[in-house]
Amino acid sequence: MSQQFVPLAEHVADALLECAPALAASAGDHRFDTRLPDYSAEGVAGDVDMLRDAAAALSQVDVDELEPQDQVDHAVLLARVERMLFERTEIREHEWNPLVHNPGSLLHGLISRPFAPAEERLMSIAARLSAIPDSLATAREVLGDAPRVHVETAIGQFGGTARLVREELNELFKEAPGMAEVVAPAQERAAAELDAFAEWLKGRLESSDRDPRLGRRLWEARLWHTLDTELGAATVLERAEANLERVSAALRATAAELTGGPQSDATVRAALAQAATDAPDNDTIVELAKVSLDEATAFAREHDLITLIDDPLVIMEMPEFARGVAVAYCDPPGLLEPAELPTFFCISPTPSDWSDGRVASFFREYNSHMLRDLTVHEATPGHYLQLAHARRFRGRTRARAIGWSGPFVEGWAVYAEEFMADRGFGGLPVRLQQLKMQLRMSINAIIDQRVHCDGMTESEAMTLMMERGFQEEGEAAGKWRRALLSSTQLSTYFVGYTEIREIADARPSGVTLRDWHDRMLAHGSPPPRHLRTLLDLD
Repeated sequence: MSQQFVPLAEHVADALLECAPALAASAGDHRFDTRLPDYSAEGVAGDVDMLRDAAAALSQVDVDELEPQDQVDHAVLLARVERMLFERTEIREHEWNPLVHNPGSLLHGLISRPFAPAEERLMSIAARLSAIPDSLATAREVLGDAPRVHVETAIGQFGGTARLVREELNELFKEAPGMAEVVAPAQERAAAELDAFAEWLKGRLESSDRDPRLGRRLWEARLWHTLDTELGAATVLERAEANLERVSAALRATAAELTGGPQSDATVRAALAQAATDAPDNDTIVELAKVSLDEATAFAREHDLITLIDDPLVIMEMPEFARGVAVAYCDPPGLLEPAELPTFFCISPTPSDWSDGRVASFFREYNSHMLRDLTVHEATPGHYLQLAHARRFRGRTRARAIGWSGPFVEGWAVYAEEFMADRGFGGLPVRLQQLKMQLRMSINAIIDQRVHCDGMTESEAMTLMMERGFQEEGEAAGKWRRALLSSTQLSTYFVGYTEIREIADARPSGVTLRDWHDRMLAHGSPPPRHLRTLLDLD
């Protein structure tokens, strides 16, 4: 059976990509660009049957007979299958979360990434637009009681998708004017259907009272699938609380060094207030991120920290359909993408309806020094650079292209913040912000578990974030919403960082830091426990 692993793995990969258009799009496989996800009862049942068959077939492979690289591919692929099966049979998010029915990201990828001529992409867009009425009809059928926070967020995001269809799509017609008449009928109907769905959600808002908390059984099971680690939930919480104490002491020491005051929380607040006086605004935040990227790239090159890659990167405002969950994100081309396409580093400006005080609070949190640290995390040497290295990995199967590890990706980005700040990038002000981000990372893991398993209240979470984490009220309120909107993702930063840092600290004597970093990034984005095997650390 071991000799048949590669063709089996490729067969399973094809089946996964075909059943999940979002997975195919994120991987850069364009064979299914005309499709939207099928969340009908029949569609989900078909997916479940396929996933069970795939899990059974993979479980029959004699792993001991495989080469180490194939052993990792087998583990990664089986984990992906089991996670998708768990999501469809246990979490069943399509039945209570309207956000999963939003086609915005699938349309935006076809509009924004020039992987093929405009005419070809517009044909795929027209097909997806034509599928929106039936897809939203299915959403109305399968959606039951939903959490209010999810409905509120979905109303805004569906409005953003309608504007994407009406306005941003028209820009693509400039490259293929003859396609306008072909696409327009589907475009008009899709935009109207998206508006109608947002109105339908508004009508359900007052009756949406489902608890967004998963509960301990489902949360711990989802954590296991998300992290793919041997660490249990209790250990994760214990380590996060211990790290909170360790980083708090380091933050007080850094604040004292910066201000000349005592090592106290009051000194930390004074240092953070001092740093916050240097802040961008909605008009300058994107440009400052571009400057910060140049600074970080030059610093990494000067200190010979890692091999730099000059792939295209676009820093831009976050599209409206994606707002309401995170302040920034990195959106790379898929690992299977054959064309040379840019990575998008997206930053969300403050909403137009925010008060002046709330806007000011946002930019005190995301001041110029914090933005430098955020740029390290999202761009260089964080997500953008790590994923550029990952695109250059070629295994015998596509397992790691579709089964990348969130803890590895997020853990590397947090570790990148740390090694840049430790070597002096941005001086003490950036070091201060990086330690504050380390506090946030630890608190993220704490509230993720406490909210979903222990009934942590909004007041308790806000107090923890604002008092122990020194966060602005607006940032803390946004994270509270994110903890409710998601589950287990907030734990990936801390767990991933913990495991990546342990691997970094295991650098063999005589190996330069740059060489070790390059070796760590040379295997795609596998779960850190598998990276240890690939680096011969076990």
